[in-house]
Amino acid sequence: MPEVPVKIGQKATFTKTVTEEDIVAFARVTGDSQPLHLDDAFAAKTRFKKRIAHGMLSAGYISAVLGTKLAPGSVAVYLSQQMRFRLPVHIGDTITAEAEVTAIDPEKRIVTIRTDCLNQNGEAVVKGEATVLLDPVE
Repeated sequence: MPEVPVKIGQKATFTKTVTEEDIVAFARVTGDSQPLHLDDAFAAKTRFKKRIAHGMLSAGYISAVLGTKLAPGSVAVYLSQQMRFRLPVHIGDTITAEAEVTAIDPEKRIVTIRTDCLNQNGEAVVKGEATVLLDPVE
C-alpha cells in the first residue's frame, strides 16, 4: 500500500471572507433559517447585537482545507470532528481554517489533525481536532 501522503507537523490553510451571500446560501442549503443569522432586527436583541454566521459555516472551511489543501491528489474522508466554538463570526470577517497533522496510523491510513479557525485578528473562533482517512486515488 502507498505511503500516507502527509507527515506529522505538516500544515495547510484555507481562507475565506464571510459574505451576506454565504450566510443566506448556507441557510438555504441546510434549512437553518434561525433569525440570528438572517434578521438584523432580531439579532440586535441578542447578546451578539448583530447577525452572526452559522457556526457550521466555519466547520465547512475546515472541511475545505482537509479536502483540498492538506493532501492534494488524495481522498480525505472524515471519520470524526470535534469543535469548540469560541467567538462569533460576522459578515466581513476573514476566516482562516488551519490544519496541522498531529498523529498518523500508517497501516490504517488514519490521520489526526488539529483544526482551528482564526479571524482576521488572529483570534480563534473555532478550535478542534479531526480524524480522517487518507486514501490515494487509484
